[in-house]
Parts: sequence; structure tokens; C-alpha cells
Amino acid sequence: MLVDANLLLYARDESSPFHVAASTWLSGVLNGTTRVGLPWPSLLAFLRIATNPRAYEEALQPEVAWSQVEAWLAAPAAWVPLPTERHGAVLGDLVTRYHLRANQVPDAHLAALAVEHGVPVCSVDTDFARFTEIRWVNPIEL
Repeated sequence: MLVDANLLLYARDESSPFHVAASTWLSGVLNGTTRVGLPWPSLLAFLRIATNPRAYEEALQPEVAWSQVEAWLAAPAAWVPLPTERHGAVLGDLVTRYHLRANQVPDAHLAALAVEHGVPVCSVDTDFARFTEIRWVNPIEL
């Protein structure tokens, strides 16, 4: 599975109504037996948003946010899925076939990684449902 940034943010943000569900789920899978992909785009989005005072009244200090990333990466089931030599072709196909623009493009990047590695995308973002090539799972659907 690949984890989208929204689950990382909810898992860390104690003020979110999704915090308990996301934190419990993420902790469980990171300490489980199935590989949990933490793509750099998701980790970088977490860093960008969690440290942004416009996004959070009490934004994380960069050191705190980076420590969280390191802790996730050190978890037993964590791995960083890297693009394969097919990445450009897969990504290009998704962007052009679905006519993606602007903020939809990062979703295509995660979807391409999921296609390449044959794993589902875990996200609360329903936009992933458009990609028929992947399996999308909302692990905290309430």
C-alpha cells in the first residue's frame, strides 16, 4: 500500500476529527507485516503543510515535523517506493488519459507509483477513485 499525505496529516493533527482513526490505523499498519509505502511526495506534502502557519494555527516546527517523518520511516513495515524506469510512461498516460491539471497532478504521481509497484493507494481523497488502474482504499472511512 501507498499512504497519501492526508492520512499522515490526520494521524499527527490531534485537533482533527479524523485523528484517532488515522493515528490508530497508521500505527497499526506501520507495525504490521504488510509493507507500507511512504512515498516522498506524501512525506514532502506532510512537511509542507504541517509546518505552514496558514494551514495550522500551531504549525509544527521543522525539526518536530522532520522527526515525525524519521519515526515513520524507521517503522518495521515502512518502505519508500521509488519510481521505476516505467514511471514517465505510466505517469504521462495517467495525466493525458484523465486530462489532469494543477492539483490533480500529484494524485497521478501517487497513482503511477501504485501501478508500478502493484499496490493500493490509501487516502481519504475520493479523487483517487477516478483511476481505474489502481485500487483506492479509505482506511478511516467513518
